[in-house]
Amino acid sequence: MPSNLEGALFVFLLATFVGFEVIRRVSPLLHTPLMSLTNAISAISLVGSIVITGAEKSQLSVILGTIAVVCSMANVVGGFVITDRMLKMFKKREPRQ
Repeated sequence: MPSNLEGALFVFLLATFVGFEVIRRVSPLLHTPLMSLTNAISAISLVGSIVITGAEKSQLSVILGTIAVVCSMANVVGGFVITDRMLKMFKKREPRQ
């Protein structure tokens, strides 16, 4: 019988491979909406990591939770910056006078 850690690692690896294959096959036209969805998922992981850090079950969970908060926050902020830059590319520019 696999332990909880082995099961969690299996799910993580499977989700990583499936996610990579899904993202890789996305049309460039759908990239911006997909980035917005990815930012929402990252925000959910940010909330989860804050909950884990705040529970203070052990010193290890606090350390790993803090690392997860930093990584999730960087992912959310970076995703919104990239999405904003991409959306600015599609705005009409004012003619120079």
